[in-house]
Amino acid sequence: MTHTINRRGLLKASGAVALTGALMSPAILRAQTAAIKVGVLEPLTGNLAYNGNQCVAGARFAAEAINAAGGIKSMGGAPIELVVVDAESRPEVAAAAVDTLVEAGVCAFTGSSASALGLASSQAAAKYDLAQVFSVGTAEAIVERGLPNVFRFTPGVEKISAVAMENLGLLNAAAGNPVKTAAIVHEDGPFGSQLSGIVEEALPQLGITVVEKIAHPTPHRDFNNIALRVKASEADILIPTNYLNEYTLMTRALQQQRVDLKAIYSVLGGAASNIKFVRENKDMAQYVIDCNHWYDPRKEQSKALAASVAAAGLDMTYDVMVAYAVIQVVADALERGASADRKAMIDALAASNFDGSIMPYGPTKFVNGDNVNSRPVNLQVRGDEIEVIFPEEYATAEPVFPRPSQG
Repeated sequence: MTHTINRRGLLKASGAVALTGALMSPAILRAQTAAIKVGVLEPLTGNLAYNGNQCVAGARFAAEAINAAGGIKSMGGAPIELVVVDAESRPEVAAAAVDTLVEAGVCAFTGSSASALGLASSQAAAKYDLAQVFSVGTAEAIVERGLPNVFRFTPGVEKISAVAMENLGLLNAAAGNPVKTAAIVHEDGPFGSQLSGIVEEALPQLGITVVEKIAHPTPHRDFNNIALRVKASEADILIPTNYLNEYTLMTRALQQQRVDLKAIYSVLGGAASNIKFVRENKDMAQYVIDCNHWYDPRKEQSKALAASVAAAGLDMTYDVMVAYAVIQVVADALERGASADRKAMIDALAASNFDGSIMPYGPTKFVNGDNVNSRPVNLQVRGDEIEVIFPEEYATAEPVFPRPSQG
């Protein structure tokens, strides 16, 4: 079932009660020109609900900031009005939801927190010439289908895994190469399957032998057997790629089974870069490393976003960051194109050279829909914080590798 989330439902779903002020922004109320409708298609229910609601919050913070700054000036200061639709964590619902967005009159939409959802929605949107700017969608199939309506602002698995493996090699070499064997645990969807394959191929080039590779479905609730297989493999390092719920359960099972690892090094781990995981699983989370999406914490807009998120009582996660950034990209396209026509939006996005987002990227340059100037960072859990450890120009802490003994 597909439905547009009304205001009460959204606030209940996201827990973003403090966003009421954003929805009633004076900038919106005083606007004299018609609002420009931008869709936000995210999983507000189902197993990906946390990520989806975080993305919706990020999009709302961005729209609020843009509207407060005068809206789309080339269109008479028109405010952005978000049309939020629930993808229900199911690809078939994500595809059907595109009809709802079109009927609502959106000029483009963002989403959808998972590659499988985005693949379905962008394919459905192509027949309407409706642009989708992906918030999170790392499977390379997203940009390999030749669809002109697809724009991926954040990096995909090939770039992220390449950066992750390069940095793992640097960490291991600097520590005297203590890691010689690895186990890989991944979700079995297009995201995890592709990424784990790239990592498996790259590890031998670092002198690391893959001794175990385990796939699991999403959702998945019992990780005891997987933890026992990792333990039996005697791997030095675990490289997981899965979503928040599964990552958390997996880590608990590893701890319960007393699996001795020199490091947990995630690639798009889903939880290692999530402050909710850190807060709720502090002991297990310590020294976990992830290569993932993250914003540039030095930028003034980033600091303002962090303050707004804290004031709203929400978690500052990469979902919030990337969703905020993609609304910035859409707003820039509206500003330059001075049109909310769907085909005009595709043209404006295709020509984007936006250099004002909160992310640590260069100017946007979409090649076959993929932003070639995007980049991931490496993060490590330290105490109550998630610190940036790579690249050096954004680092807030020195890496700890291997991690101290957990015994």
